[in-house]
Amino acid sequence: MRLRIIAFALGVGLLQIQERLPALLLLAGLLLAGLLLSVWPGRRPSAIGHLAAMLGGALLGLAWAALLAGERLADRLPPEWEGRDIEVVGVVAALPHAFERGERFEFVVETVVTPGAVLPRRVMLSWYRGQLEEEWREALPIRPAERWRFTVRLKRPHGNANPHGFDYEAWLLERGLRATGYVRPRSAAQRLDDFVWRPAYALERWRERLRRSFFDTLPEAPYVGILAALAIGDQAAIPADQWRLFRQTGVTHLMSISGLHVTMVAALFAGLVGWLWRRSERLMLLLPAPKASIAAGWLAAGAYSLLAGFAVPTQRTFYMLTVVALALWSGRHFGASRSLLLALLVVLLIDPWAVLAPGFWLSFVAVGLLFFVGTARIGTAGGWRAALVGWGATQWAVTIGTLPLLLFLFQQFSLVSPLANALAIPLVSFVITPLALVFAVFPWPPLLFLDHWLLSGVMHFLAWLGGWPIWQQPAPPLAATLLAVLGVLWLLLPRGFPARWLGLCLLLPALSWPAARPAAGDAWIDVLDVGQGLAVVVRTAGHTLLYDTGPLYSAESDAGQRIVVPFLRAQGLGLIDALIVTHRDKDHSGGVVAVQEALPIARTLSSVPELAGERCVAGQTWTWDGVRFTILHPQADDYEHQAVKTNNMSCVLRIENAVGSMLLTSDIEARDEQALLARAADQLRSDVLLVPHHGSGTSSTPDFVAAVGAQEVIIPVGYRNRFQHPRPDVVARYAGSRLWRSDRDGAVRIELASELALSSYRGEYRRYWQGR
Repeated sequence: MRLRIIAFALGVGLLQIQERLPALLLLAGLLLAGLLLSVWPGRRPSAIGHLAAMLGGALLGLAWAALLAGERLADRLPPEWEGRDIEVVGVVAALPHAFERGERFEFVVETVVTPGAVLPRRVMLSWYRGQLEEEWREALPIRPAERWRFTVRLKRPHGNANPHGFDYEAWLLERGLRATGYVRPRSAAQRLDDFVWRPAYALERWRERLRRSFFDTLPEAPYVGILAALAIGDQAAIPADQWRLFRQTGVTHLMSISGLHVTMVAALFAGLVGWLWRRSERLMLLLPAPKASIAAGWLAAGAYSLLAGFAVPTQRTFYMLTVVALALWSGRHFGASRSLLLALLVVLLIDPWAVLAPGFWLSFVAVGLLFFVGTARIGTAGGWRAALVGWGATQWAVTIGTLPLLLFLFQQFSLVSPLANALAIPLVSFVITPLALVFAVFPWPPLLFLDHWLLSGVMHFLAWLGGWPIWQQPAPPLAATLLAVLGVLWLLLPRGFPARWLGLCLLLPALSWPAARPAAGDAWIDVLDVGQGLAVVVRTAGHTLLYDTGPLYSAESDAGQRIVVPFLRAQGLGLIDALIVTHRDKDHSGGVVAVQEALPIARTLSSVPELAGERCVAGQTWTWDGVRFTILHPQADDYEHQAVKTNNMSCVLRIENAVGSMLLTSDIEARDEQALLARAADQLRSDVLLVPHHGSGTSSTPDFVAAVGAQEVIIPVGYRNRFQHPRPDVVARYAGSRLWRSDRDGAVRIELASELALSSYRGEYRRYWQGR
């Protein structure tokens, strides 16, 4: 059974790395073969029988995941209906989340009013507050369970595609959100029903009332969002700076409803009901106290999961607890490993996309480590000293045990995490969270005042710890990560086991994996997929240059923190030798603050007067490791003309080595191209061109395109952006070149090495859900 479940999980994981789903006939064959191989070994399987059973389990896992994926993908938005006005009637299905310019919410489509339009059942909508409709929007608040008539514009799921980046398309797929879009401004939005009765909608309305009660009771409190997140799972209520502190101190799992909290609530209720049950002979005769405790714990876990909105991570924990509860209720001792594997099977049967989530792996690894360490301590003496030793052993096991995954998934871990968790876990899990839940049921303000005061103490302690350094390094390869996992298991073997120190040796490759660098004289250039904006990372043998920092997405989110810094960290780049911020526009400079806060910068060049550093001026040149860098624009005189548009001040950079060259043009327009042709035509010719101004109609004049003569051209552009970049007539001017687009290809890598080579992230990391 254990081998079959492991093989089933491997089959599910194998499906999630496929470029396309298997055809229907092949899928039927896989199912049949999997079933036959799974039952073939019989009661006394041989070694060949074990292999057959594992192969059958893997085929079943692959086929099952493919069946669910095909069904999910069939609910889609046809390409011909992207970007068109569609009138719909539906229900707000979940808690709306406010952002700087409006609200975002899940919407279940009930009726498509527009003739001929075909829409998926569940979509994600944003409703922006325009200046002209501000008062009108204030009179129409969005609440869960309301039925609305909207005119919307939708697009298929699409996210930024970068190495080691967040896969937004997979996240949407797992949650069944098959299109995203926005409510059309100044359209006739109409609330048709104040409340639509369905259990799921009623639950969301109740959660919305609870959230309002938290913020009404503590309207100005700095940490009330954390309390709301702990009680009802509203993680969007926690500000970005607080999330940053949680990551620095390694307590992110504590500040949202996690498996730990659901398990804690189940254990508290089980213990309380068991204690009360034993006080009544009548109840004891009706049902034994252990079974009453199991039922109470399971019901409490279910109720808490529902209160948290039954989000995907919470579902996983509830399914795991359900398996354990059934095993205990039946009186059969499955053992720790079998219970964990049965929980894994249930989770993957219901949610085969769970293997794509880092939280899935971290939660199962953490629980497995607790079982592993706990089994080793069976039979040890009791008492408070033993309890403290056990608590320390548990902290050590979880910290060292999750280290390989943290390095592989996030390329960092907090050195103060054991100390932070030693204080935060007991207080948050056994005091702060229960008080928040009690307030949710009995909204007595003094309870919340006390809870916030306790949380403030924890936050001040975490803020003090947040000043300590974080271990950061390049992402280790899969082989080094697996070797580190073996090292962890060896290191956590029971005391007295010989040569446990060898586990540390197995950890060393993952902990000391060097950053990849081009050879001397070579250059690697990565045009990141940041949407409608620009960010380019240039690496030589010993230096790093960042050309623009990507767009500002909202008041709390930008490409610097979401894309650029994670990419630099994953590549092991701890210092930026030169930062070029080409001009003031927010789609190029929006992430500069996040980059400055995250990494030391040796030199800054910019045309932005407010930014500390040097002006970028035509004629500046330097050489790093055999690679030559030259600024071609703007000229020094351009800074004296105040009426010049910000685009006209864009810093143009040419990169050249013995193999080839690339021209980075930012947002220059036709007048700047003509100026470059007049004074530096001999320096324009390049093998690779970053197309000016995202392919707008104000740039890429025929003379300029001809003068550059690039074999490869790259257009950094957002998917279905509101500027309609790139313009078709501009694209036509590059007919003789190979065209790359970040909205279609994701991040693009240019290697000026032994030969000129280009590759795209989506081309190398193609998955079946992309573009679907």
